[in-house]
Amino acid sequence: MSRGGEVVYIPDDSDFYTFRDQCESQEGWNSQYNKAGVTVWSQTQEDSKTIKKIKMQIACRDVPPETLYDVLHDTCYRKKWDTNMIETYDIGRLTVNADVGYYSWRCPSPLKNRDFVTLRSWLPLGSDYMIINYSVKHPKYPPRKDFVRAVSLQTGYLIKAADSQGSILFYLTQVDPRGSLPKWVVNKASQYVAPKAMKKIYKAGLKYPEWKRKHNPSFKPWVYPEQNTLPSISLAELSLQHADSLENIDESSLTEDRVRISDEEA
Repeated sequence: MSRGGEVVYIPDDSDFYTFRDQCESQEGWNSQYNKAGVTVWSQTQEDSKTIKKIKMQIACRDVPPETLYDVLHDTCYRKKWDTNMIETYDIGRLTVNADVGYYSWRCPSPLKNRDFVTLRSWLPLGSDYMIINYSVKHPKYPPRKDFVRAVSLQTGYLIKAADSQGSILFYLTQVDPRGSLPKWVVNKASQYVAPKAMKKIYKAGLKYPEWKRKHNPSFKPWVYPEQNTLPSISLAELSLQHADSLENIDESSLTEDRVRISDEEA
């Protein structure tokens, strides 16, 4: 997602417009799943057999766009609904609508768990809300021995108003998992794991207003930047996370009967 391939930068309005166009476009996308209000598409990249773009959409009745936006920002609440997450925290603030953060997630056993350090930016644009990120390197947060450091080439959410009380959520991601994954893992991710993840976000949106009323209801630094107490960091402290500089493990020989995907992991 970087400009010129080497420069860390904060996305501007044109990047958000481009991301929204990708979410809304049907051209070049292959449908992988369409059931119970969730649609999943994939797009194979010409220069890679393992890195696909995945796009998902779910209709969220009775959840306004601003509520979904809060759900996706609120790291305290994320611990309540994101059962794949091992740990997440904010590292520092770049601008009023950009920061750097850490996220690790649990992969189905015996696959190794993955983690990211990403530059994240967000923007309300008319009645739409967007959050996008890509991987960066921070000198104080190098790869850890207990995780495979994965690379987000481009990941984000688009939230659109659907009616007076509902919304439509798009999720688009292009990630290099830094490993030779079996083809059945990729297929299961789009057919099983991804739809369940979207449904979890929807359910989290339904429950968020009640939870937030009891947990610091006026604290929303993503809406009110004056509430943000993160330390400031500069772009000069960051560099792009190139996938070829990271460990690349071979998990392609793992058979499906050795991998367990529980309801919590899916």
